[in-house]
Amino acid sequence: MDDGSTHRSKRIGRVRCPDVVQVEMRSRPGAPMRILSGGTFCSGQNMESFWRFIFRRSLPSTALRQMDFAVLGLGDSSYAKFNFVAKKLHRRLLQLGGSALLPVCLGDDQHELGPDAAIDPWLQDLWEKVLGPHPVPLNLGLNPPGVPWPSKFTLQFLKDTPTSGPEELCVAGTDPQGPPSELQPFLAPMVSNQRVTGPSHFQDVRLIEFDISGSGMSFAAGDVVLIQPENTASHVQQFCQALGLDPEQHFTLQPREPGVTCPAQLPQPCSMRRLVSQYLDIASVPRRSFFELLACLSPHELEREKLREFSSAQGQEELCEYCTRPRRTALEVLCDFPHTAAAIPPDYLLDLLPLIRPRAFSIASSLRAHPSRLQILVAVVQYRTRLREPRRGLCSSWLASLDPVQGPVRVPLWVRSGGLTFPKTPGVPVIMVGPGTGVAPFRAAIQERVAQGETGNVLFFGCRRRDQDFYWEAEWEQLQARGCLTLVTAFSREQEQQAYVQHRLRALGPLVWELLDGRGARFYLAGNARHMPADVCDTLLSIFREEGGLSAPDATAYLAQLQRTRRFQTETWA
Repeated sequence: MDDGSTHRSKRIGRVRCPDVVQVEMRSRPGAPMRILSGGTFCSGQNMESFWRFIFRRSLPSTALRQMDFAVLGLGDSSYAKFNFVAKKLHRRLLQLGGSALLPVCLGDDQHELGPDAAIDPWLQDLWEKVLGPHPVPLNLGLNPPGVPWPSKFTLQFLKDTPTSGPEELCVAGTDPQGPPSELQPFLAPMVSNQRVTGPSHFQDVRLIEFDISGSGMSFAAGDVVLIQPENTASHVQQFCQALGLDPEQHFTLQPREPGVTCPAQLPQPCSMRRLVSQYLDIASVPRRSFFELLACLSPHELEREKLREFSSAQGQEELCEYCTRPRRTALEVLCDFPHTAAAIPPDYLLDLLPLIRPRAFSIASSLRAHPSRLQILVAVVQYRTRLREPRRGLCSSWLASLDPVQGPVRVPLWVRSGGLTFPKTPGVPVIMVGPGTGVAPFRAAIQERVAQGETGNVLFFGCRRRDQDFYWEAEWEQLQARGCLTLVTAFSREQEQQAYVQHRLRALGPLVWELLDGRGARFYLAGNARHMPADVCDTLLSIFREEGGLSAPDATAYLAQLQRTRRFQTETWA
């Protein structure tokens, strides 16, 4: 998957993205509808407060007896708890006496047509339910079809280029006011950028090291680093040419309405080159709303008609064939509609294109082993579709292109807690299953635990071939020789019958059972979310049955108990 995509990615140690849920509620006597929305756990204080309130045990079962509601969830079915938040909330609102206008809608980012495949029919049913008893007032002005809403911001172009360097002042290299963050990333010098896969291996994987001296950053095993990538210079030039923009033109950004704030990361004033290279995600695969706005802005009849077709409910299969399946980028779409692109008012740039989001990578080193250094393992995303140009991941390709040997390179980054936490109690063994680049967080954990004198470290590592993609082979073997690590490998392409980590896990079932049930070990799993996690879980269940003598229901309950007490933790990505 292209890691330049808005939602889908193949990043190392990708942080799990929580489901987003929107709740529409109204009281039955006809009060206006209230909409509560936000991403639970990590975005939107309104949703966090609502979540805590709605699950209070003190709420009576009749608390919402006068309330109709509808729940729309946005999720990704590659994760085990697909749309868990929306499902749980729907059940809770029913428990409190609410009446569901419709069944819960479960939008799936993995669907070929995206979440709209579920949302389109659901919204049509919702409006029929709502507008029947509550028609739109006659005196309420409606936006005519095909007419765009006013842009959220206006760009005030400056006649003269600023003589000072205000843009640079907005990116904090080292700032004493606090630790680095998205608003003030640390400009970390890149120390090395080394390919760690063999020259004949199908994928370019890099071990990249940064110097974080003076940053004030600290991290533990299982934490992640977030990196803010940039568009390539050639794509920036192509975009500016298509839209008729002067890359050197400076502007200030002004909200059109009170209460709207400008993106905090954007410097004021800012050059068009900086806006396009560091902020606008022109390499992302556009969503339906992109085509909808383009159709409204297009002065060209034939292009406008096609854009309207792509943005209609009936045109989603054709849009998928044109854009989603081949992973066509926003820049490529604009080049396919040249008359429309040339007519886009600059004020609409931030409405049309999303901002480039930071990419999360598992930290692959420990400060105990590498003081003032931070290392990551990056699989460079590149693949082909029916389009002439290969598809490339925005962040991984950008990182791979940086060469500190040719001159100083600084990368904006910051750290945050990850999804894996390792035991602090001495003597607790850990079992780690990390095929491929999924081994990255376990290297940090092993380095940290060995520095603390912990020797109960069992690592199951899998790759294709020993001589092509066996990451940190020498390091593992040295630790094993010292008695600090038990290493179990699976090289899937080195024998006639392919062998994977789950097969090695099953072969060592007695050891796994003894560590888990006899010594209270923790079990960790990291890697691609497609098949491996389910296969490993099935293997564990068979070990619990055959080595532990548990019945099938008891084995399932045992695994659930491990997960509930966080003795079984996973970090997977699509």
